[in-house]
Amino acid sequence: MTKRWRRKPVIWIVLLTVAATIFGVAIAMNFHTSNRIRKELHHKYAITDPQFRREMGVLLGPAIVPGNKVTDLENGDEIFPSMLAAIHAAKRSITFETYIYWSGTIGKEFSDALSERARAGVKVNVTIDWHGGSKLEKRQIEEMKQAGVHVEFYRALRWYNLNKLNNRTHRKLLVVDGSVGFTGGVGIADSWQGHAQDPEHWRDMHFKIEGPVVAQLQASFNDNWVKMTGEVLNGPDYFPAIKPAGDMDANMFMSSPKGGSESMHLMYLMVIAATEHSIDLSAAYFVPDDLMQQALLDARKRGVRVRVLMPGEHTDSESVRLASRAQWGPLLAAGVEISEYEPTMIHNKLLIADGAMISVGSTNFDIRSFQLNDEASLNVYDPSLAARMTKVFEADLAKAKPYTLQMWKKRPWTERVAETVILPIKSQL
Repeated sequence: MTKRWRRKPVIWIVLLTVAATIFGVAIAMNFHTSNRIRKELHHKYAITDPQFRREMGVLLGPAIVPGNKVTDLENGDEIFPSMLAAIHAAKRSITFETYIYWSGTIGKEFSDALSERARAGVKVNVTIDWHGGSKLEKRQIEEMKQAGVHVEFYRALRWYNLNKLNNRTHRKLLVVDGSVGFTGGVGIADSWQGHAQDPEHWRDMHFKIEGPVVAQLQASFNDNWVKMTGEVLNGPDYFPAIKPAGDMDANMFMSSPKGGSESMHLMYLMVIAATEHSIDLSAAYFVPDDLMQQALLDARKRGVRVRVLMPGEHTDSESVRLASRAQWGPLLAAGVEISEYEPTMIHNKLLIADGAMISVGSTNFDIRSFQLNDEASLNVYDPSLAARMTKVFEADLAKAKPYTLQMWKKRPWTERVAETVILPIKSQL
């Protein structure tokens, strides 16, 4: 055998080693999270203090704008008809971004509605997360494209973006004619149909938005659209002059690992630090980091009543439930009231602070939402809506089981062992 042929196996071994190393590094990068906020935020002003609003508008990006109307929609029976009615009424443009979009009855209704509007000449642009849209049939996608719907998949699997596989768009945005918007927790799948009547149908909320803040929802959609296509959606079809529709003050802001990844984290920390009376949190996934947990403990020291509502046995992620429960001890000991929703999976994302403001949107109360996902949340500074949401929260709370410190101390050893395995990877759940 010649020296030339003897060298070939060595060359292949080197090339394979290099390729494996690059692949391993790319995959490892998906597990990296960085928390640039390392110090606690202390209580310096109240939610109702003008200073709070000034900083919420400046530190988090979009200004707080007046003249808005925000309507809460409960479960699929209210949410889907309202969204579909808005789509059917579109005359100029539709922009739609979602994490979950699956084939099924409701998925077909949305695809048909979007396609019909595209055939009618409406500009229809749709962003679907590649992972969240994995259960959407190719035939359904092609039908939308043939009708003229511009469909893009966010972070689709490619060899050159393996290091970004863990960065998903979790945003849930629908804007019609640049003047009516929707956001909340709902995905496009049959699990969200109905009225949370059984474990097969989830409990969730979505919000219809009218008024000047809708332009900020449109800008949030544009953020990822530009990343994927290089196209800026502008002009009066997307950003018309919007007249006041109500008397609510609001701002919409977004976060992503590559641009403002700390804004959601900072927003929650600022709100919790400003509270003086009450925090009501309905969270589909509750896995706070150390700073967030300390912020809740500090709130309790100030005498703030903290109520947290989350899924019970009906959950789509038992690992998240384990990671969450492992951290409850200090919270329960400090007097945080934790309850588990019993009828079905509760997917709400709702924060009510001091009966003066609410925050809703796609953001979960966990490290993934704060540091890994692209998220978008709407803050509404309106006591009347906060009062309405408090009634909704307490109606859900009436269907939940309180979890006590004694229950936490007596949880089975098998659960404790599982927690030790899950906790080191809690940021990835």
